[in-house]
Amino acid sequence: MADAIVHGTVAEGYEPVREAFAATLAEERAGHAAQLAAYVRGRRVVDLWGGPGIDGDSLTGVFSATKGAAYLVFALLLQDGTLDLDREVRHYWPEFAAAGKEHVTLRQLVAHQAGLVGADGGFTPEELRDDRAIAERLAAQRPYWRPGAAFGYHAFVIGALIGEVVRRVTGLTLREVYEARIRSPYGIDLFMGLPEEHEGRWLSTQPMDPTPDQKRQSAAAGHGPDGLPGIACNQNHAKAPTVLAELPNTREFRAAGPASIGGVGSARGLARMYAAAVSGVDGRGALLTPDTAARVAEIHSAGHDLVDREYKAYGLGFVVVSERYPFLGARSFGHSGAAGALGFADPGAGLAFGYNRRRFAFPGGAAPETSALAKVIRECAVG
Repeated sequence: MADAIVHGTVAEGYEPVREAFAATLAEERAGHAAQLAAYVRGRRVVDLWGGPGIDGDSLTGVFSATKGAAYLVFALLLQDGTLDLDREVRHYWPEFAAAGKEHVTLRQLVAHQAGLVGADGGFTPEELRDDRAIAERLAAQRPYWRPGAAFGYHAFVIGALIGEVVRRVTGLTLREVYEARIRSPYGIDLFMGLPEEHEGRWLSTQPMDPTPDQKRQSAAAGHGPDGLPGIACNQNHAKAPTVLAELPNTREFRAAGPASIGGVGSARGLARMYAAAVSGVDGRGALLTPDTAARVAEIHSAGHDLVDREYKAYGLGFVVVSERYPFLGARSFGHSGAAGALGFADPGAGLAFGYNRRRFAFPGGAAPETSALAKVIRECAVG
């Protein structure tokens, strides 16, 4: 790309990260803009950005990277003893027991094993930005597989399902718990519901056009709207199938901040959240004890994902990212987002990583360049 100038800073010993980031900017197509941040043992060591229209303070939709914040709230309540993984969900949320779900445990729910990837007929745009409405629909929904028999990515709904449990046990929404216990006290630039005063920092999300090869691959996949991938991505709503890339580009969606896909943030915010989780920042201690951090990264679902149609490994909600990035420690955990955002913690290395990009890399999910960037940062951190 013509504009491959890298802005920002790296700590001494992390100069190779700047070089790697410059290389990824140069390799991408026109219009690419990205941010990269990392903490090691609670100290920010990487803070970089580049590409047209973006700076280190810019905010974009991070899509499913939002789930990391939702799972962190869940982990805190588990750590507090407020939640019991092996209790049936109906213990906390009685209405959930309908349509054959009476024996679904909280462990199965958070590990993507409950079979509630969507709803018959899909969700309206208004429902999709309202976690309470999603939860109400799913309480009455029959699962798409026998709970516990398989697993599949609950892409648009897992935040609402967990959020309803959180609301039932705390009297607060998941967003309120996140704000009070995580975002505000640790100064994290990742919002579930973007306040009006931060709208000036917003950058619209834009899809990159797929290459001819990518178009052929997409056509070959042939997922219909009524199959599990289509249901999970709300393609089964006849009048308003969801166009994922466009969701955060309305003020209503950004303000609502649904916990599965509605977060707005930066690479700084993603990295700082995971640093707060495992190391602490600015004199504040870690949110999670080492035991809790190990528990959330413990593999609960591994193998063929019925929705993503590929090999996946999940812990307690979080993706076990060492399965995708084998140079990371086995207890690493995090989550990516559809436009290419990625946040994770590698507790063994004391590393917290955040990457964010403005435009989708087809077909979505963790951007391909994150592997090289994460690898060089970890090498600097442990070397």
